[in-house]
Formats: sequence, C-alpha cells, structure tokens
Amino acid sequence: MSFDFRGKTAIVTGGANGIGLAAARALVDGGASVWIFDLERERPAEIAASFGGRGASVDITDRGSVDAAFDQAGTPDIVVANAGMGIQAALDATTRELWDRTIAVNLGGVFHTVQAAAARMKPNRRGAIVITASTNSYDGEASLIAYNASKAGLLGILHTAANELGPWQIRVNAVCPGLIRTRLTERHFSDPGILKEYFRDIPLGRGGEPDEVANAIAFLASDLASFITGAALLVDGGQMAAKFGTWSDETAEFSGGRWRLR
Repeated sequence: MSFDFRGKTAIVTGGANGIGLAAARALVDGGASVWIFDLERERPAEIAASFGGRGASVDITDRGSVDAAFDQAGTPDIVVANAGMGIQAALDATTRELWDRTIAVNLGGVFHTVQAAAARMKPNRRGAIVITASTNSYDGEASLIAYNASKAGLLGILHTAANELGPWQIRVNAVCPGLIRTRLTERHFSDPGILKEYFRDIPLGRGGEPDEVANAIAFLASDLASFITGAALLVDGGQMAAKFGTWSDETAEFSGGRWRLR
C-alpha cells in the first residue's frame, strides 16, 4: 500500500535518526515536503538533505526554538511529534536532573510541538498530528520511572488534543511502539540472552524495525485514516496482548534473534 502525501508539508521532530528518520523518509516517499526538527548535534539539515527533505536545529524544550522552526517551515499539514529520550535508572537512583530532563523532552516537548502545530493548522481547518508514545505508556517497566511517567502523560495530551482539535478537522493520534531496533536499543539487540527472554512474551517472537513503526505513522497521517482520531495504535508484535507469555522452549527455539516454532 502506498500513501499519497503530494502537496502536503510535514514536520517530524527527532527526525534525524531512528523512528523519526524512518517516518520522515516514508512521508517523502509519499510525496510530502518534509522538514525534520532535531538538535544541532544530530545534523538535521544534512540528514534531511540526503533524502530530499529540509532540516532545522531545534530544542523542543524551548518554546521559542520550536516556534522559530515552525515559522521557517511554514504551515504544516502533518506533524509527527516524535522526539524523545530514555535513560534507565532505578526508582531510588533517579535524580531530580534526570526526572526534569525526561519530562521536559518527552512530555513538555510534545506539548510545545502539538500546541504550535495546532495554532498554525486551525486557520486551514485540517491537519494530522501523530505522537510517538510507547507500550510504556501503559506498563511499569522497572528502572524507567521517568520515561514511563512521561509516556503515560502523552496519552493525556493525545486524548485532550483530539477532543479539542476535532472541530477544526485536525486529527490527533499516537503510535505506541514496543522494542524497536534503534540507536538507543541496539545494545539490547546485540545480546541474544536478553532478546531470548524479552521476546518470549511477544507473540510474533521478535523485535520491530523503525520502518514498521513509520508505516503505522504514515497510515495515521494519511487520508486513509480520515475517521480516526484519539487512537493509540500499538506497534509491538502483540506484546501488550500477551500477559502470560507466548513462547516455550518445549515447542519453539530461539535462533537468529527471534523465536520460531519447531
């Protein structure tokens, strides 16, 4: 299935790597004019130029920086609020600095992005916003209290924004990825021991790739999802459906980074 984004302007925050980069490329492939917003050290202009997009250096925790970038890009038709961070620390080892930074980036940054997008989309009475939330929006994975809290808060932004912006025909949805192979998670994917136990509870028996999340983002941003708003789409291989686990050494084997039936 191909998506038609011809004539549309799209903005992707955190678009210089990982899920954001895959989403930006998917939008370009559909014909959109794409801007990626990312920190200067991530070289957003250079990365975007490599696939026909444009980039701007943005700190999403700074509202002035966000507004300046939106003004540079022009009124968007599609905004993917994707930028985020995640650092592991146990509850009693989570510093105030780590807590404040995580909330500022993951929750505050999405708030600034959605609010700035809405202000510019409202006059046109159309638009699509997609938020990158997480399976951690729902669960309490250990050593990620700041990340989990920030991602749970995104569901509040999702539901409220979908409610308030619906009358302007602006749709707001979210994707909730599970374990996806990105720069942040590569160390997990390189350890078969970790993967065997982690993937035991994923019905599809493996982790995901950025393109698989990007396809979900593209769908929610497209006219094919014209009557969908306020939805949180799990992109997790069935992980959240498998409370008691799926895979057993008695009936399956783990090889090549994934579980397979014998």
